[in-house]
Amino acid sequence: MRGFSGKVAIITGGASGIGKAVGEQLARKGAHVVLADINGAKANEAAESIIRAGHSATAAELDVTDPEAVKRLVDSVASENDRLDYLFNNAGVVVFGEARDFSYEDWRRVIDTNLYGVVNGVAAAYSLMIEQGFGHIVNTASLAGLVPPVGLISYVASKYGVVGLSNALRVEGARYGVKVSVVCPGLIDTPMKNSKVLNLDREKLLGAVPSLLPVDECARVIVGGVERNKAFIVVTPMAKIAWALHRLSPNLGMWLWGRQMDKLQAIRIADEVRV
Repeated sequence: MRGFSGKVAIITGGASGIGKAVGEQLARKGAHVVLADINGAKANEAAESIIRAGHSATAAELDVTDPEAVKRLVDSVASENDRLDYLFNNAGVVVFGEARDFSYEDWRRVIDTNLYGVVNGVAAAYSLMIEQGFGHIVNTASLAGLVPPVGLISYVASKYGVVGLSNALRVEGARYGVKVSVVCPGLIDTPMKNSKVLNLDREKLLGAVPSLLPVDECARVIVGGVERNKAFIVVTPMAKIAWALHRLSPNLGMWLWGRQMDKLQAIRIADEVRV
């Protein structure tokens, strides 16, 4: 309880999924959480649920691809509370499909949200945290930021960027008292399973996915890792095994992921290439 009691945390993508579950965990441990989400109504519902449980929360409507809006929120929260202890750059989107089926807008939406959303959060909060002499930035990447699964190419590109950014910022931030962690979940039961799918049979795609870890269990791992200031917070045993294998033998890892292309080809529902 001492670790988070009285602390202030902003969580983007806080209306549902991992962001909402992390917010609930932190609030139960005594933190004041600001749940920021592009869906303001759902963010309000999530915050009200935390308040009804006797904890402290507020909500904010936020598009993380708008750097000025992110800066306004960070400055406002820090000013109102005289501090900002945590920024969880958690908002994210995914599009499933082969690279040949992606439009430019599909690429842009994923990278703008997943990578530039993190950049915007860092740009808004990092200098503030240096000035106050403390703070912890927690960036949500994915197992797909550590290994290259098929059918997720824009997501992989964005999450590899988040991992690299987080590692570099952790090195810099240590000099100024600012901590940085990157979260790399495996398969978690979140609304992302309802995301856009390009030229693949959605039911067969989801049917091929192994069992998903409940989001509350994922949140407990994340909060515990943040409390211990872990550089990498990898969630699920399967994700840890996949990452270890990829580090041990990258070529073998790439070969194994390549074998999954046969399964992806088997569930295609259109052969028309999008330009």
